[in-house]
Amino acid sequence: MTGKERNYTLIGMPASGKSTVGVLLAKRLGFSFVDVDIVIQEKEKRLLKEIIAQEGIDGFMAVENRINASLDADHSVIAPGGSVIYRKEAMEHLREISTIVYLKLSYEDVKKRLGNLVDRGVVLKDGMTLLDLYNERVPYYERYADITVDETGQTVGETVDYLRDLIEKRLGL
Repeated sequence: MTGKERNYTLIGMPASGKSTVGVLLAKRLGFSFVDVDIVIQEKEKRLLKEIIAQEGIDGFMAVENRINASLDADHSVIAPGGSVIYRKEAMEHLREISTIVYLKLSYEDVKKRLGNLVDRGVVLKDGMTLLDLYNERVPYYERYADITVDETGQTVGETVDYLRDLIEKRLGL
């Protein structure tokens, strides 16, 4: 098993299922699950919203970058925050230690799943809409992805089954 095959990092828009798919996929593969947002909160001893309130979005993204760029994981499914793709150091490290899986979701599905953005913890820069964020991020997700999984019309279970089968084939299981 190569270094990249030892871990799988899920990237995608908020509400694409990184945490939900990640937990279930990790269980089915016998891997650990790493929710990087929780790692950030534990290391910073602050909630994400507190970091953003105290340091702003750019300050939060610097913290997120630092923690993702030094993440140590083995046989894990990793779920970083959706903005991880903006920071080169973090993405280079995640690419070194894992296979990057883009959970692709249409804008309409993202909007439907998110509902109230504030309640879901999605932070937009002043004047930015969800569509602006979607259009800004998708090219990054596509650029970094080793594997793209189109979730359109799929249930969480179908996405997890598809990924498990794909990964088991890659690992020769």
